[in-house]
Amino acid sequence: MASQSAQVASDKRFLIFFDFDETIVDETSDDIVVQTAPGHHLPDWLKDTYQPGRYNEYMQRVLAYLAEQGVTESDIRSAMEKIPSTPGMLTVFQFLRNRPPQDFEVVLLSDANSFFIESWLRRAGARQLFHRIFTNPATFNRDGRLVLRPFHSHDCPRCPVNMCKQVVVRDYVARRTQERGRPYQRVLYVGDGANDFCPALALGPRDVAFPRKDFPMHRLITETHEAMPGEFKAVTVPWMSGDDVVQRLRKLVAE
Repeated sequence: MASQSAQVASDKRFLIFFDFDETIVDETSDDIVVQTAPGHHLPDWLKDTYQPGRYNEYMQRVLAYLAEQGVTESDIRSAMEKIPSTPGMLTVFQFLRNRPPQDFEVVLLSDANSFFIESWLRRAGARQLFHRIFTNPATFNRDGRLVLRPFHSHDCPRCPVNMCKQVVVRDYVARRTQERGRPYQRVLYVGDGANDFCPALALGPRDVAFPRKDFPMHRLITETHEAMPGEFKAVTVPWMSGDDVVQRLRKLVAE
């Protein structure tokens, strides 16, 4: 699912991607929805159905189980709205809002789902900041079940079968560059997880990767620098707080 808030102008200097779970919010939204289940946990028989690389399919079964247990749309929305933002992330959003409109094109790219993300962003007052949202589509059916579908299919061996973020980043940057008639000054990527490492590999030497410090994305970048020098091309700016991200963004916009 790719949603957009408005037609994106072609004069943006920078393109910035954000992950959602443990990047914008300080939890994993899939873990939070489990807390709406009876006893705040899932039965072992359901947890045992998980297969590596097929988490999206597993979550489809989890959401079906929650509906069977009487968990409602309102219950799930309320749980999402209560997730805390990561330290300093709302400061990043405020910084982006206050910049001239030609500075940043802001895109959210997440392996969560559209209902979880939209619920949180709207409560936080941050939905309008994002020009595009790429995530797994999720809508409630007439039986009150949140029906989750995969975002796409791909051939990347590194990523779960339902989403390769590098494919999304490459396709979006190529299409927008063609529409604009020129490249961005820099492409920026803010993330935390192993599935954020793959899209960061597509960044060039002028671009900036912002991995959350000591999270899997950061570890994979560090390991790649050690094992294959030159393979990871982007400038790397680890962050513990959104304040670290803002500090680097201030330098970039001043160039």
